[in-house]
Amino acid sequence: MPDTQWTLKGREFIHCNCAYGCPCQFNARPTHGNCHAIGFVDIEEGHHGDTTLDGLKIGIIVTWPGAIHEGGGQVVPIVDERASDKQREALLRIMSGEDTEPGATFFQVFSATFDKVHEPVFEKIEFEVDPDNRMARVNVPGWVEASGEPVRNPVTGDPHRARINLPSGFEYDTCEVGRGWAETKGPIAMKLEDSHAHFGRLHLTETGVVH
Repeated sequence: MPDTQWTLKGREFIHCNCAYGCPCQFNARPTHGNCHAIGFVDIEEGHHGDTTLDGLKIGIIVTWPGAIHEGGGQVVPIVDERASDKQREALLRIMSGEDTEPGATFFQVFSATFDKVHEPVFEKIEFEVDPDNRMARVNVPGWVEASGEPVRNPVTGDPHRARINLPSGFEYDTCEVGRGWAETKGPIAMKLEDSHAHFGRLHLTETGVVH
């Protein structure tokens, strides 16, 4: 058991270059053999030890040359500019997998696959997400602009709803599947168009997902 206990409750938007549904969610290889993604979390309630994290936002820009578990990845951590020094330290510890049981959260699992962790960005994070309706919008000036929406039925154009449930997963219990667009700048510059996105409610602790 890690010495410091922490909790994050909030809503997330994850968008990558895979086809809708993302084979990685099923332990299959990524659609194009590699992974480029962004992820953002709106923390509704949270703490790290006695440091409160309520109302803050965090994000990542990530890339791997192959499947995630094969390593060689890079990450740009992004932390809400409103966070105090103590909150910044707490969030970066969570995001880098510290104070977490091995394999318990996607932050910890990802951290073991990074060859390069770029300097963290402390910036204004404009982030809105509605998991039920599969809608999201992200703007981090100079770094990320992204949006998410439902997959559409190719015949009727109606929103198509699909969910993924991972009872023993390390990120979420259940997510809503949609699609997204994103453009990033900085050391991990990329452009994603009409590819997989998922939207969910997170409840993470130092020991993993609360199901």
